[in-house]
Amino acid sequence: MKPFHFQEMEENRYALDRLDIQFRWGNYGIRVLKFHLTTFPPGKVVGFHKHSEYEFHFIPRGKGKVILGDREHSLHEGLFYLTGPNVVHYQEADAHEAMDELCLHVDIVRLSECAAQQDAQWGAHWEAEEAEQCVKALQSIPAYPAVDQYNAMHWFLAAYRAWRENQPGLFTTIKQSIIQILLRAARCHTDRQEPLPYPSRDMNAHRFRLATRFIQDNYANPITLEEVSEKVGVSGRQLQRIFEEQASLTFSEYVEHLRLSHVCTDLVESARTVEQIAAEHGFSSSNYLHYVFKKRFGVTPGQYRLQQLERKPDLKFTGKGDLNL
Repeated sequence: MKPFHFQEMEENRYALDRLDIQFRWGNYGIRVLKFHLTTFPPGKVVGFHKHSEYEFHFIPRGKGKVILGDREHSLHEGLFYLTGPNVVHYQEADAHEAMDELCLHVDIVRLSECAAQQDAQWGAHWEAEEAEQCVKALQSIPAYPAVDQYNAMHWFLAAYRAWRENQPGLFTTIKQSIIQILLRAARCHTDRQEPLPYPSRDMNAHRFRLATRFIQDNYANPITLEEVSEKVGVSGRQLQRIFEEQASLTFSEYVEHLRLSHVCTDLVESARTVEQIAAEHGFSSSNYLHYVFKKRFGVTPGQYRLQQLERKPDLKFTGKGDLNL
C-alpha cells in the first residue's frame, strides 16, 4: 500500500477549522468556514443539502460517488468538485472502501467600493483584477468532478504544516494557500485566458531611480559614473544620457547637488566644523568644498551658516564643538 500523502493531517484533522481566518483578496473578503481533512467510512452517506457559500471537495484517497443536482458522478483519488453556492448535492463513500476528503468551505463577499479602494501604485489593481477573474470563473464552474491537474490539494498540506510548525508568517501562508486553492480549482475548468495587461516599465525612468537610490545611499563615498552604471546594468555613456533626460543634469552635477544639499542641512543643524562636514559628505577637502559651495551659492559655507543663524536666532545646534567659520 502506498503511503498516504496527507497522513500527517490525520493527527489533528480540524486544527485549521479552529482558526478564525478572514482576509481581503482584491475587492473580495474571504472568510474560512471549514478547512480540514475528513474521512467517510465505507458506506457513509451525507444526504442532499446545499450551502450559500463555496465548498471545495478534493479526494486524496478512496472512492465513492456524488450527486450534483440530478446527475450522479463517480469519485476517486485525484478528483475535485465544487458545491455552491446553492448546488444541491449528495455524497456517499464506496460500500467497501473509505473515502478521504479535503474540504475548503469559504464565504466570498464582494466588498463595498469604499472598502475596496486601494493605492494602485503598489499593484493592488493587479490583485483586484486577478481576484475578479478567479471569482468569475468559480461562478461558472460546471457541476461535475474534474481532475486536480494543478495540484490544489498540495496547499492544504502547506497550510497545515504552517500551523503545526507555528511558522513565521503563519497567517500569510494560510492566506496564500487558500488563494492558490481557489486559483487552481478555477483553472481546471477555464479555457486559457489572455494574460492581464500589466503595465511595462519606462526603463530609462526605472534605471534613473535605481541609480539615484544607489547614489543617495553612497554619496558620502567616492563614487563614479562607471561604478553606478555597472550597478544599474548599462554603459556609462547610456547612464549619462539617462541623467540628462530625466534630471536635465549630468551625472557629476547630480552627485554634487546631492552632496551640497546635505552640507547645507548640516551647516544649519549641527555644530560640526566645515572640515568635518566636508569629510562627512564626500568632499576631498574643505578647500574644495569652499570652492564648489561658493560657485553654487555665491557665499562660503561659513557665510551661509551665519546667514541662516541670523534668520533663525533661536536655532540651537545639536552637536558639539566650535563653529570654525
